[in-house]
Amino acid sequence: MPIITVNNRQVHIQELNKGAEQTVVLIHGMFSNLSIYYFNIAPILAKHFHVVMYDLKSHGMSERFLDGYDLDNMSSDLIGLIDHLQLEKVHLVGYSFGGLIALKTALTYPERINQLVVMEAPDPQDEKARNIIDEYSKEFLEHYVANFTDTTKVQMGKRQMEKNHRMYEFLFNQTSIKADMIKEKHFLGEADFNQLKASTLLLYGADSNCRPTGEWLQSQIGSSELELISGDHNIPIQEPQLIAETIAQFLSNILTKNHG
Repeated sequence: MPIITVNNRQVHIQELNKGAEQTVVLIHGMFSNLSIYYFNIAPILAKHFHVVMYDLKSHGMSERFLDGYDLDNMSSDLIGLIDHLQLEKVHLVGYSFGGLIALKTALTYPERINQLVVMEAPDPQDEKARNIIDEYSKEFLEHYVANFTDTTKVQMGKRQMEKNHRMYEFLFNQTSIKADMIKEKHFLGEADFNQLKASTLLLYGADSNCRPTGEWLQSQIGSSELELISGDHNIPIQEPQLIAETIAQFLSNILTKNHG
């Protein structure tokens, strides 16, 4: 598993189709890891793009840290990764809290971002939305185990299962992650979306509690479109092929317009 050092931090990454002209960076949500994309979504996107996936700090196989989970730090971590890979501009795809990281990065570093896809980003001031992330993490773990078994044809061992559970226990109970998320509760309300230059695709579950946030973001972001996908907050798990094809089509259409 490739581990690189970015800003003195150990970061686990995976890349597909390195030779492609355009790069898409995929950002997972809190309490999960890059496997949310790896098994189903990334291979479809890699037919057209160079795909970069990475584990957020303390997630998956990346180095553990007690703090630094606010959007400024997470955005800085992402730009550090993009710099390390010597990528000038990238497309960003962010899911759940990763969607907020993508938005923050596109607002703070507009010159580094081509197009933006925000999936199921919650409103941080909505306590119910924050609870969704907690609930989602449990379903994600079940999904990860099932996909690991389906893809590798190997049953995940007890030791690996225990390692995963220890990671989630560490995140929930020993880091500043929840406090940092609460600190960001005014992020959407205070953001100046007039500064957002990237064309933006908003992907939300038709039955998701976060859907009102997607509809509000569409009203705030001038160059945005909202696509509702059958399902709830877990649409990357529920409809991975549709998600991947919708993202690929959006990015390809934008590129065609820009070069047409």
